[in-house]
Amino acid sequence: MRCSLSLLLPAAAALTLFNAGAQSIPYEEPPHDYWTAPLTDLGSTLDADLRSGAFKLPEGADLGAMRAVLRQLKIAESSQTLVFSKTSVQKDRITPTNPRALYFNDECYAGWVPGGQMEFAIIDPVLGPIFYLLDFHRPDRPAPRLDRPQACLDCHGSNMTNRLPGVMIRSVFPDKDGSVLYQAGTSLIDHTSPIETRWGGWYVTGTHGTLTHRGNAFAITGPDTSNIRLDTAKSQNISSLDTFFPVKNYAAATSDIVALMVLEHQVMMTSRLVEASYDVRAAIIRQKDLRAELGDPPTDELVGTARIIADSHATKILDALLFKNEAEFPQGGIKGDEKFQSDFRAAHHTTTDGRSLAEFHLGNRLFKNRCSYMIQSRLWSALPTPFLTLLQDRLFNILTAENPPPAYAYLSAAERQNILTILRETTPNLPASWRK
Repeated sequence: MRCSLSLLLPAAAALTLFNAGAQSIPYEEPPHDYWTAPLTDLGSTLDADLRSGAFKLPEGADLGAMRAVLRQLKIAESSQTLVFSKTSVQKDRITPTNPRALYFNDECYAGWVPGGQMEFAIIDPVLGPIFYLLDFHRPDRPAPRLDRPQACLDCHGSNMTNRLPGVMIRSVFPDKDGSVLYQAGTSLIDHTSPIETRWGGWYVTGTHGTLTHRGNAFAITGPDTSNIRLDTAKSQNISSLDTFFPVKNYAAATSDIVALMVLEHQVMMTSRLVEASYDVRAAIIRQKDLRAELGDPPTDELVGTARIIADSHATKILDALLFKNEAEFPQGGIKGDEKFQSDFRAAHHTTTDGRSLAEFHLGNRLFKNRCSYMIQSRLWSALPTPFLTLLQDRLFNILTAENPPPAYAYLSAAERQNILTILRETTPNLPASWRK
């Protein structure tokens, strides 16, 4: 069974660069052992509960079963975003009138097409995304189960994800039936991407002033398929999707612009953390083996090549964590679904005086306090200890320096102090030096 080309989002045509059955990939080997290492992700827990009967799907329509799974994984229905491009294993079911719904929380990404299966990318704190499919209707099984197809890694372990298990977001040029016109190009999207380039192949609800994005729009081609462009005449500042498809078929009536922007940031952070975890873990093993071979004493510090690798990843993570080069917002800001914003804030830690890393700004940036809530994720905490120490030390210096490094000069002294206060009160297991 083929897996989704992208469990989250529009992706390029099927890649077969990395067939798990045909060749060995570094993430499959020690010290990672992607396919055989024990899992602590929420997907393996969900599968065990389905198998034991501790969690049973309700009978009736698939929409009810899908919503029950979201509740079990503690994923808010208000996080719904909708993709109408044919970029999934379920592409034959996906059309602009039957889009694929995507839902997420800090650790789980779930997709569903009415009449089809659920797709998951669920984060294991050590191995990163674990990919599953859930078929509600398997007559050969007494209860539904989560399957873990190796074929998912054909794309989700390819050069699109730096050859590691990963997730990504793409913006494409779809035609009127949702087929992707790849000759027009595609874009990998994160929070630094200009908003004008985002959301091709997605539905988008919410307002954004005079800025024009690629959502809700279909491609127009000339006679020779050249000069492909999107028809954006009626695709901007949309509050209702009723004219596109029957919204009653979905858990929510929105494909919220704020949820989309949070998703893009989160996928970026997830990618940075997963890549660092794999690369630094392997570098530490190589460092240990090399020192033993040379007769050098063992050390827990990162030295030599391992330190160079760690420093490079630390810079990438801190840039993403602190929203460096965040894309410019439209004049007047962004307005989205209040329900999503309320649900999102409620799912994250808050100080006694109400401050949080999940407070939205939406005027000239996404969040009020520009330090990602992903710093409180299990993925962050499970980073190799020497690397986590390095990362925390560099972040503390940025937040406390009288004059921060020029790369982070956009963070005012007041904002840096706010971030530090929030982290001290809401983040467990900070180094003792942070408490002074």
